[in-house]
Amino acid sequence: MTTIEAPSRHRAKVHVPAGDGPVRWLLRVLAWMLILACTAVLAAAVLVPRLAGATPYTILTGSMAPGMPPGTLVVVKPVDTTTIPVGAVVTYQLESGKPTVVTHRVVATRTTVLGEREYQTQGDANDVADEKWVRPEQIRGQRWYSVRGLGRLNTVLSGHSRQLLVYGAAGALVVYAGAMFAGAGRQRLRGRSA
Repeated sequence: MTTIEAPSRHRAKVHVPAGDGPVRWLLRVLAWMLILACTAVLAAAVLVPRLAGATPYTILTGSMAPGMPPGTLVVVKPVDTTTIPVGAVVTYQLESGKPTVVTHRVVATRTTVLGEREYQTQGDANDVADEKWVRPEQIRGQRWYSVRGLGRLNTVLSGHSRQLLVYGAAGALVVYAGAMFAGAGRQRLRGRSA
C-alpha cells in the first residue's frame, strides 16, 4: 500500500530579523562619533598631560595670536632649559615662585657673567620683545602641543570638577558599551530561537 501525503496548508513561520534602517544606522554612527570626540577631548585635555607629566594651561590673551588665540589649550612639558632653542614656545612664571604664568616664544638667549643662561621672549602678536629676561628657574616647560578652543573647557573645569568629568565620561562610556553588547546579545538570541 502506498501513502501519499497531502501538501500541508500550514507553512512554517520563519522569523527574519528586521535590518537596521538608515535612520538607526545614522544614529549609531553619530553616537560613535560623539563618543570618539569626547574621548579625544578628554585625552588631549586631561589624560595625556597627566600620563606624560605635562601641565595644561589656557591662553587668556591675544599675545600669541593668530597661532594660539585666546581660549587655546597649551600643554607644556618640563625640559632641560639648556636645550631650549630660539623659536621655542615656553611657559614661564612672571615672577619666580609666583603662580602667574605667560606663554611666549623665545626670541633670543644670552649668558650672564655668572654663566647662567637667560631667555628673551615675545608674544607672536606683539611688536616688541618682553622687557624682562627670563631665568631658567622661571620656566615651567616648553610647548608640547596646543589645541584651539579647548582651553575654555580647561578654564571652566578646576581640579575637582575635571576629575568628576573624567569619571563621569568613563562611566557613561562603560554604560553605553554595556547597552550595545546587551542589544547585540538579544539580537543573537532572537536569531537562534527563530
